[in-house]
Amino acid sequence: MTEGKLRKLLKKANLTPSQVLRKRENIYNELNLAEESDTDTLIKLIVENPSLLERPIVEVGDKAVLARPIDRAFELVGEK
Repeated sequence: MTEGKLRKLLKKANLTPSQVLRKRENIYNELNLAEESDTDTLIKLIVENPSLLERPIVEVGDKAVLARPIDRAFELVGEK
């Protein structure tokens, strides 16, 4: 994923980079990301280390959601 694509997804989902970080990943601790708050730095690190990105992020049109729990994705696509 590119930085541009990640930025678009975050904007569509109204999320910050820190909200989509997988905090239980070893790399999260290795990079000391609990102390990092700069948006540009976090986006760059997520792109460089894809395992940091919480998944799935579901995108439909001009909206996106972090589908945790999966019901959020069903709500986005209109299935309940």
